[in-house]
Amino acid sequence: MSKAPHTVPGLRPVVIKGTGSYTPKKVITNADLEKMVDTTDEWIYSRTGMRERHHVVEGEATSDLAIPAAELALKDAGVEAVDLDMILVCTSTPDMFFPNTACFVQKGIGATNAFCMDMEAACSGFLYGLEVGKQFVQSGSADNVLIIGAETISPWINWEDRTTCVLFGDGAGAAVLQAGQGRGIMETIMGSDGSLAELLIMPGGGSRMPPTKGPLPKKDVSIQMQGREVFKHAVSNMTAAALDILEHTGVSIDDIKYIIPHQANARIIQAIGQRLDAREDQVYMNVDKYGNTSAASVILALDEVNRAGKLEPGDLLLFVVFGAGFTWGAMLMEWNPS
Repeated sequence: MSKAPHTVPGLRPVVIKGTGSYTPKKVITNADLEKMVDTTDEWIYSRTGMRERHHVVEGEATSDLAIPAAELALKDAGVEAVDLDMILVCTSTPDMFFPNTACFVQKGIGATNAFCMDMEAACSGFLYGLEVGKQFVQSGSADNVLIIGAETISPWINWEDRTTCVLFGDGAGAAVLQAGQGRGIMETIMGSDGSLAELLIMPGGGSRMPPTKGPLPKKDVSIQMQGREVFKHAVSNMTAAALDILEHTGVSIDDIKYIIPHQANARIIQAIGQRLDAREDQVYMNVDKYGNTSAASVILALDEVNRAGKLEPGDLLLFVVFGAGFTWGAMLMEWNPS
């Protein structure tokens, strides 16, 4: 497990200046799912904490969600698109293999001076993206960086697998990074274990199993997950990363205003909160409204908290994430957008 450094003398503190989010208009409730697969509202809610999720319709792609989220984040930050130096889209479901989705966002928002790239770390993507963007701002290589977590997972769902098809939603969130006052992003811890890749995987469509060699079985181009094993590793690794970052920074769990975990499953989130001895009101959860939106989940939650006026300058936020790979991480930051 690697550790990013504390604030280093001579490097600029990096803050989130503004946030934005967007979800598709189509809402799929548990009652809708009862008509589509062999399941019930009680079965879904008792195991996941989910009530509804948003899905794209035919013709909608990941950039179509990322663009309005980006526009809202820029407005919140008071930054013009032409002043962006960098756009980083964190996604497992890009519009296409190439060009990168960030280039489509650039065109959509008119960020003509930004360089653009995508990054894939599954559900850990947004936190990893924040850390990458922080490095550019901290060093002075960029002044305005847009980090987006965006996913359209619903087209990759296997509707014959009731254990996974009820879990996922589509959405996007964005954050503008700048140099600022206070401590900003204080510490980041990230880790991976590729030996466990088979536990959460979509094997088809890439160079190992290209579609050009013939039609691929549905199971190979949809999400495959061994749920119990993923649950176990998600709880243990997110908890360990959170505890490590608190120990490394000397911050107490009581000092944290909100813990914002990856919104994978209510049971996972509750288990992490219990292991951290956090109060229930500290652990932010909106999985009931959006389901698991992968790389978009943390920024969707952060934007919800921000726009509800629940944050004050100086509040400490702890993000914890876990995704396919396996990848995981934690980030501690001081909220100070002004």
